[in-house]
Amino acid sequence: MSFTFLELALVALIFIWIGFVRTGLGFGGVVLGLPLLMLVGGSPIDWLPVIGIHLIFFSGISLSNSLKKIDWAYLKTTLPWILPAKILGVIGLISLPPNIMTVIVYTITSFYAFTWILDRSISSQKSWVNNVLLVLGGYISGTSLNGAPLLVAVYMRHIVIEQLRNTLFVLWFFLVSIKMGAFLMVGVYIDWRFALMLIPIAAIGHFFGLKAHDKIIAKDVIFKRFMGSVLLFVCVIGLVKVFSS
Repeated sequence: MSFTFLELALVALIFIWIGFVRTGLGFGGVVLGLPLLMLVGGSPIDWLPVIGIHLIFFSGISLSNSLKKIDWAYLKTTLPWILPAKILGVIGLISLPPNIMTVIVYTITSFYAFTWILDRSISSQKSWVNNVLLVLGGYISGTSLNGAPLLVAVYMRHIVIEQLRNTLFVLWFFLVSIKMGAFLMVGVYIDWRFALMLIPIAAIGHFFGLKAHDKIIAKDVIFKRFMGSVLLFVCVIGLVKVFSS
């Protein structure tokens, strides 16, 4: 991909935003960032390798001193449900045309935006429904890395809040490593230089997200309603752009 100076500036601002959301909420950086990046240019397969490198890098840093604050037992019980669906999702991402994957990303993101605007949580008291959410979250994570809200809906019911964010970081690290390995195996182009160049930019958002985490959690509903409205607007523009091209 080639960009003008203005487009590069927008990409930099979006990666600051992704870093802020990722550490501020513990999830959602891709959900709130990928649709914006696709408006600037490219398709999911262009941006996901760059975002994947950042996820591995920053989640690794965040976990370096927090390995005792992870619910390893629950993580192990959920992986058999998540991993097979994750692999199927990665296959879909690699094999489907870019326009179809772009529409899928905008559609999934629009669904999340509606749930945030209406303050509707995705949850269930029944174990079989939780397993369905884990499978769907794994598949969507494989196609676009947008499966976090479904996986978080299950995890937050079974993990104490003090261990939730770090446990999710381990899950993201594991799932993204699988996706990056698949990209390398099938020869997907990965612009390592561009990804590494953006790491100091994303670090700005990462730093402020760590500082703002407690405040964001305290005003979770207000934050999500506002972002859901903005996100829905972005998705509508993106879908119009795809279908009019």
